[in-house]
Amino acid sequence: MNTDIENLFRDKVLGHPAGLFVLFFTEMWERFSFYGMRILLVIFLTQPLFGENPGWANWPREHALALFGTYASLLYLTPILGGYIADKITGYKWAVTIGCLIMTLGHISMAFETETTLYIGLGLLVIGTGLFKPNITSIISEMYKGNDAKKDGAYTIFYMGVNAGAFFGIMLCGYLGENFSWAWGFGLAGIFMFLGMIQFWLASPLFGEIGAKPNKEVKKEVVLSEGDKLNPFTVLDKILIAISATIGFTWLINDPMSKIGDINLFDFTLGNYEGPTIVIIIGVLLFVFLIISRIIRYSSTVRDRMIAVAIFAFFTVFFWAAFEQAAGSLNIFARDYTARDLSGSTALIFKVIDAVLTVVPLAIISWVLYLLFKKTFSKIGISNVVLSISFIIIWGIVIWKLNNEFSKDTTEVGATWFGILNSFFIIALAPLFSKWWESKYNPSAAFKYGFGLGLLGFGFALLAYGSSGIPQGAKTASVSMIWLIMAYLFHTLGELCLSPVGLSYLSKLVPGRMIAFMFGIWYLAIAIGQKAAGTLGGMIDEVTANYNLSTFFLIFTIVPIAAGALIMILNPLLKKLMHGIR
Repeated sequence: MNTDIENLFRDKVLGHPAGLFVLFFTEMWERFSFYGMRILLVIFLTQPLFGENPGWANWPREHALALFGTYASLLYLTPILGGYIADKITGYKWAVTIGCLIMTLGHISMAFETETTLYIGLGLLVIGTGLFKPNITSIISEMYKGNDAKKDGAYTIFYMGVNAGAFFGIMLCGYLGENFSWAWGFGLAGIFMFLGMIQFWLASPLFGEIGAKPNKEVKKEVVLSEGDKLNPFTVLDKILIAISATIGFTWLINDPMSKIGDINLFDFTLGNYEGPTIVIIIGVLLFVFLIISRIIRYSSTVRDRMIAVAIFAFFTVFFWAAFEQAAGSLNIFARDYTARDLSGSTALIFKVIDAVLTVVPLAIISWVLYLLFKKTFSKIGISNVVLSISFIIIWGIVIWKLNNEFSKDTTEVGATWFGILNSFFIIALAPLFSKWWESKYNPSAAFKYGFGLGLLGFGFALLAYGSSGIPQGAKTASVSMIWLIMAYLFHTLGELCLSPVGLSYLSKLVPGRMIAFMFGIWYLAIAIGQKAAGTLGGMIDEVTANYNLSTFFLIFTIVPIAAGALIMILNPLLKKLMHGIR
């Protein structure tokens, strides 16, 4: 353990170095801003031009979801480049700080509520996330180097920061955006992104040289397992990566442009196929050739394990394509098809539940802030003060929100409110799943995937049943909110089975020297799922016009359940390919 790591471990909070909680709060504010903006985007873009809180776009749902799908997809592609930049040029700390600054500018841009500033803001958020996302976790990895016994607990605490930020971002940005002003909702996200950046940078002395700029004179020795080969990237490999990446990026940008602005970069046909379809087929074929040509160069055991990772990545696409309806079609369902007006005792019960859900987690996290304050004020006092100001603002907004709601005789549950349920269920249920994975009843990877996809599909089955009474082509309805709440519960259960497990198996199956490449493949699979979520979600109007809303949700019922059944059938093959890795 080097000197900087030893110094970090001297000041402990809840048994972990204080620096972990600096990262916890930095990630919390970044997730606050990300999810706060994310929950508003599709609702804002499709909001009618007239009413109490009108929008300026009134876009068709297909257009809004096409833009969201491209944005969400790029968020999982730019971290591949961001991690490379940090490794080679900036170091992790500078990458995180620059990423925070760029994201702050993105949120400020979106707060102006014009089409130009919207695109600029989304572009800046994509770039900033690419620098932030991979590198803050890399700092944790470097902090706990040589201390694997503590690493799992550290990531668990960090994951709680992720969900705490998502919870409060959705709740507060969503509340301000829906009830008062879209600019306030987007602006609040930017304020906390900025404060998160300041508190992190002011706390940087706590980390010493951890996450500093890379030392170019130090060369890492590559250790190969017996019978394996190094297989560096050839010139052809690099050309194929560049061509595939260019095609994919151009297609992602072209999709919303062709719908929203009627600007099609691939305005041609070949036989029965249109330009965009032809281009994406070429890109996929080139990329598949690259993957196959690389995998066959390795020893049989490494090759088999990489094939297993590729299979898991393939099924990951189906999961995210359905799960990410939460940011698109489920938001639309909550706003336009769900009965959200409450009165009398029902309204009071909801207000009390909402108050408890808000105040208790905030109080617990404020207590963690107090512990950090006690341990580190002498070293990073100004950073602690900035962090405390953030919490004073949060408490002020929460108290004002609760006072505003309790002063009303009736209440309307915000469409964005349902988004907090995923984070709440994760925080409540994650310890149970962790115990399950550590017990003798821990199922195989394929069965975890199958369970996850099946539970996700069942959540959509509940929505399909709940919306079965909505007539064909209906644009509004008043379905009981219980169906949406239950759907979020089962979707979260599915996520807990699949999402954390996938990255865990990737780290176990892939040799250390190949981990960056395969993480790139993994993020690519998630990016494809995100874009598919936007594309499929954009079909909501077409499907409801030709069939009904229940049929739309049945699509997301049948496909995940079928995919889950298929990967369970493949369990014997996957076990063989994994060569003893559990």
